[in-house]
Amino acid sequence: MAAAIDHWHRLMEARDPHGLHDLIADDCVFQSPAVHTPQLGKAITIKYLSAAQAVLGTPSFRYVEEWIGETSAVLEFALDLDGIQVNGVDIIHWNDAGKITNFRVMIRPVKALQAVMPAMAAVLARES
Repeated sequence: MAAAIDHWHRLMEARDPHGLHDLIADDCVFQSPAVHTPQLGKAITIKYLSAAQAVLGTPSFRYVEEWIGETSAVLEFALDLDGIQVNGVDIIHWNDAGKITNFRVMIRPVKALQAVMPAMAAVLARES
């Protein structure tokens, strides 16, 4: 398995966003299912991923499938968020240094996205 994905899994299992600094490339692009424009840069990517970890990192969160290539991976996840079944994928690309350069999140169904969006907004507002 790719070192970047191993590192990502360790952070998710530990529920610790502090290790993101070492994993995210300076020029990383974060793509959210709730924001129509890509978010550019390490700081904003870490902010979104930290918020996502706070919202989605429930005890029920689990990766259910993985497809890993040489410089990219698709990780399918599932969780229960206040009685709503959330299903999604993290699409991750990394560079030769093992740093994540692109992180795209997709969530379904619409009801799940509608539950995640205000929860994420609340966490992001507290961190601003």
